[in-house]
Amino acid sequence: MPDIEYFYSAHSAYAYLGSARLMAIARAAGRRIVHRPVDLDRVLDGAGSVPFAKRTRAQRAYFFATEIQRWSRYRNAPVMDGRPTHHDNSTALAHGMLIAGVQQGIDVDRLAHAMLEAHWSDDADLADRTTLAGLGRGIRLDSEALLEHAQSPEILAILEANTEEAIARSVFGSPTYFIDGDMYYGQDRLELIEHALRQSRGGT
Repeated sequence: MPDIEYFYSAHSAYAYLGSARLMAIARAAGRRIVHRPVDLDRVLDGAGSVPFAKRTRAQRAYFFATEIQRWSRYRNAPVMDGRPTHHDNSTALAHGMLIAGVQQGIDVDRLAHAMLEAHWSDDADLADRTTLAGLGRGIRLDSEALLEHAQSPEILAILEANTEEAIARSVFGSPTYFIDGDMYYGQDRLELIEHALRQSRGGT
């Protein structure tokens, strides 16, 4: 069956809040998640979105505090108090590790979830190689094999291609999902995705 294309950043709060639910929906529908990590800053810029730092205090408080806490409770996805200490650090190494996993034929669903969860519940620094290695080992992956290739020219080219494709397809945030070519932005659309997948299987 067609895949679920998943454009996201490894440090995205809303990607984390929807991560476990996305995996459950994909399993139930017999669909594979195709991981497309992107440079989120460039995607936001390409979409003409206002950067986090330039949003009003009220917008930051609502979307990055109140709403995160609400969805955390609803999804049973614990989050730390406040914004992660290392949130503004580079995501390039984490994204490279994910893409290396895809290239090596590893099911990276759990690795992506481990990164997102560690960042938002444990204040993990996703730019730190030791931290990433520990996350991989925690789910029984060969972290060093992934990290060895995470910054290779081939992997960086795929990250660039993911980012350019996201911009070309009018992605304007993380997470964004494509189901049979239709775009769904935001983890709050996962129930709509589940409904669409049931319909495609002849359900109601």
